[in-house]
Amino acid sequence: MTEECLICKAPLEYLETDELMECAICHKKENSKTRCTEGHYVCNECHTAGLDSIKGLCLRERSRNPVEIIEKMMAMPFCHMHGPEHHVMVGAALLTAYKNAGGDIDLKSALAEMMNRGRSVPGGACGFWGACGAGISSGMFVSIISKSTPLAREPFALSHRMTAGALGKIGEIGGPRCCKRDSFISILSATEFVKENFGVEMESAEIVCSYSARNNQCIGIDCPFSKEDT
Repeated sequence: MTEECLICKAPLEYLETDELMECAICHKKENSKTRCTEGHYVCNECHTAGLDSIKGLCLRERSRNPVEIIEKMMAMPFCHMHGPEHHVMVGAALLTAYKNAGGDIDLKSALAEMMNRGRSVPGGACGFWGACGAGISSGMFVSIISKSTPLAREPFALSHRMTAGALGKIGEIGGPRCCKRDSFISILSATEFVKENFGVEMESAEIVCSYSARNNQCIGIDCPFSKEDT
């Protein structure tokens, strides 16, 4: 069980109000509610260092299965058990699989947009905003492929319905958070949504979690992807 503080591996704690904290890596100072019990704080930028490496993976990838694609991302050195990197990875995996399944997008520019949007969702959004970043990422994906803007009609509706659908399924499971579980839920929700609304059929397969030993807050058999539930 080593996936807590990136500096000292101590458990994380979440404060009721923001406090001014200094990132233990880059020394930037900013307000946050999150630190470890030893006082270390790591900013979103440092937590997601190395995330740009998924661009090359996505542009080379030929799979139509977004779960298969995101699991390759999860195996990369930059990815932690939990963290805001998942807020980009969900949408990036979906964009890649969508393109490979026949979706009409410029993948390179779509990935750049996904990076920009996903990085704006901070760690802890699931608990503090009432909206998991993985679920929001699936809505960003639909927004990008439908070319939604605040003034759009149908694309505006579609992207909101996607986000709401993913968050609804995440909410049915409840907490505590698991970035892997919520990423899988969001991707499966998006795969169904895109087939119904865009006529593009991405591949999917049964998911059996291999991350539980790294998650101090794993909910075990209550997780739909639990090994014990198979």
